[in-house]
Amino acid sequence: MRIETDRLILRLWRVEDLEPFAQMSADPEIMQWLGGVLTLDQVQAYKVRADTSFAELGMCRMVIERRADGAFVGSCGLMPGHESVPFVPYTDIGWRLARSAWGQGYASEAAAAVMADGFARLGLDEITAITAQINVRSQAVMQRLGMRRDAASDFDHPAFEPDDPMRRTVVYRMGR
Repeated sequence: MRIETDRLILRLWRVEDLEPFAQMSADPEIMQWLGGVLTLDQVQAYKVRADTSFAELGMCRMVIERRADGAFVGSCGLMPGHESVPFVPYTDIGWRLARSAWGQGYASEAAAAVMADGFARLGLDEITAITAQINVRSQAVMQRLGMRRDAASDFDHPAFEPDDPMRRTVVYRMGR
C-alpha cells in the first residue's frame, strides 16, 4: 500500500522506521496531545497495531516519508476509533509529525490523501477526527481538510481527570 502526493509518500511500516519514530515519540512537545511520550515497547506495539489493522481492515496509521530525500516525517492514517469514545464505532484519522516537519503543510497534505483513499478505496461514508479542545493546531488542520465541527458530539475524554485541560474533546467529521 502506497499513497503519493506532490511532496510525500505514505506507506506501510518497515523495521527501519522504528528508530526515527521512537525518537519522535520520545519528544514531550510532540507527544503532549497524544497521551505522553512512548517507551520503546510502546513504539513497537504501535507498529504491530498498524500492521495488524492494515492486514485485517485495510487501514492503519502509515509512515509519512518526504519524497525529495526519503526522510521520515511522521505518521498519518485511519484506524477504528477507540472504544472509550462515546460514539463508537467510527473511523478516526490521526497524524503525528516530527518537530522538524511542523509548519510546512505536511499534516494537511498527508491527511487529505488519506481521506481521499478512505472514501475511494475503502468506501467509507464518514471520517472523524478528535482532539483536545485546547489543541488549536490540530483543529486548524481539520478545518483545512474541510472537516466540520460536530459540537453536539464533543465529550469529556475518560482518560483524563476532570480538572485536566486535555479532558474536553472536540469532534470534527467529514462525509463522502
